[in-house]
Amino acid sequence: MPPVAAPSVLAPLVPVPPVLGLILAGGLARRMGGGDKPLRNLGGRTLLDRVVSRLEPQCGGGLILNANGDPRRFPNFPGRIVPDGVPDNPGPLAGILAGLDHAAAHHPGLTHVVSVSGDAPFLPLDLVARLVGSGSGASIVMAASGPREHFTVALWPVALRGDLRHALVERGERRVGAFLKAHEAVAVSWPVEPFDPFLNINAPEDLAAAESILAEFERD
Repeated sequence: MPPVAAPSVLAPLVPVPPVLGLILAGGLARRMGGGDKPLRNLGGRTLLDRVVSRLEPQCGGGLILNANGDPRRFPNFPGRIVPDGVPDNPGPLAGILAGLDHAAAHHPGLTHVVSVSGDAPFLPLDLVARLVGSGSGASIVMAASGPREHFTVALWPVALRGDLRHALVERGERRVGAFLKAHEAVAVSWPVEPFDPFLNINAPEDLAAAESILAEFERD
């Protein structure tokens, strides 16, 4: 899945069809000691609040949060809380399927859902525009930075939800990368300097790195 290189100069803004933003927060956060990673604090705000503030302006279809358990844990989230529709916490594919099913049921005019991790506080402000601009309409378009592809930061056609349900439920597929490869996903790349915009908080040292970025670049 070769990446499309980031332009050296930002392209002029063009209208972007509305998409539904899906924030994935259904993981078990074992490396962070359990609990809800998106509710961890970074610079006086939760990771989730930082993700929302960067993603919400890009999503004309609004936001939903994929999270399991008591939804009252997220009282300030500006959209619906959508749990997995597949039991036993099978991973991010279940959250993505829940988002596609929600879009089909409640937003029939929308053709795409953009998924992001709930622990990535520095998401690019041109994320949705570049993903939409690099897709064919039928393909999955995912983000990349440097040599890394970010499987859960991607633009998903709602029309693929039947294929995803078959892979997840009937074939027992759990690997997001395998599903992307099978559907010939396109990768769009962002630079990693001065820092990786897709840094996600998987361990305490990642949180320390994010705090250093905030201190140096004074990001809100």
